[in-house]
Amino acid sequence: MKKRTFFPELKRNLPNLKRGDVLYPKRTKYSKNRKGRCSRGCKPDGTQLGFGRYGTKSCKAGRLSYRAIEAARRAIIGQFRRNGKIWVRVLADLPITGKPTEIRMGRGKGNPTGWIARVSTGQILFEMDGVSLSNARQATTLAAHKPCSSTKFVQWS
Repeated sequence: MKKRTFFPELKRNLPNLKRGDVLYPKRTKYSKNRKGRCSRGCKPDGTQLGFGRYGTKSCKAGRLSYRAIEAARRAIIGQFRRNGKIWVRVLADLPITGKPTEIRMGRGKGNPTGWIARVSTGQILFEMDGVSLSNARQATTLAAHKPCSSTKFVQWS
């Protein structure tokens, strides 16, 4: 019996996506998590710069989607123009589920639709090094428009 391929003409036209560009885990033990609560207080973990001279710090607790993290990272990299180095200090590791519109109640939890990261107050989101102060401040301003939460620029002292 001959083995059929599923839409072979579409298989050739798919773009090459690199797995390293996406900021969520490859595998998790459970595909669906509970929503949980975002703590409003300031946790001591991840509130100090550890790698670079400049950074972006969150001003309030909340959630960041993996798309917002990736958009902010690309905005910073576009500002640097291959100069400097950037560290992403948050990882979207919690799956978010959603049910389609106009579906009746019940029948279990919806399918995973995206990933989020819980961010506490004062947590460092991005760190930068190898660029001037003005360039880093401008990149942080561009990146601050991407996530839904408010952020501020911090400098190592």
